[in-house]
Amino acid sequence: MSDPILSDGFTDVPHGKIVCVVTNLEMWARPDMTVLPAPPGVRLRHVADPDPDWYRVLFRRVGENWLWHDRLECDDVGLAQIIADPAVAVYAVEIEGVDQGLLELDFREADTCEIAYFGIAAPLSGQGIGRWLMSEAIDRAWSKPIRRFWVHTCTLDDPSAVRFYMRNGFVPFRMQIEMTDDPRLKGILSPDAAPFVPRV
Repeated sequence: MSDPILSDGFTDVPHGKIVCVVTNLEMWARPDMTVLPAPPGVRLRHVADPDPDWYRVLFRRVGENWLWHDRLECDDVGLAQIIADPAVAVYAVEIEGVDQGLLELDFREADTCEIAYFGIAAPLSGQGIGRWLMSEAIDRAWSKPIRRFWVHTCTLDDPSAVRFYMRNGFVPFRMQIEMTDDPRLKGILSPDAAPFVPRV
């Protein structure tokens, strides 16, 4: 095993960067579970060949407060190569005709499914929609011939995210440090996004 890149103790973060701790979680067998019924007025819609502009609007609506930004930095061609890939399944959580949540399952690695993106718009939290959406994600992932289902989350996400994934059968297997340019300083996200993450 190689030595860690960072030594013990404090390490300065360069100006204009943000840092998070990433937790990777996985499951190797379908859990014994029942798919939950959709909450009233909510449905999950598979979006075949998603339009990049539509995707960006939903991606921002769901993820801006958690500093989701990488897909917003892709041009139309690069984004379409990902989300229109036959091995990538994009779903919208539709609530009374408005898309308010995103589930993206990535089957591009053999025998594997990754939850690439999972989330609902902030005003909908605490209503059981996330729990229902996870039951749908698990069911749809394991309906394919996979051996491994995995996801990663980080300290920029909801503080309960790791516990949420573990309650749904995922087991942590690796932690990482990620540093990236602050998307608020680059103009990709609003300067007011994620006020809990300081801009330095």
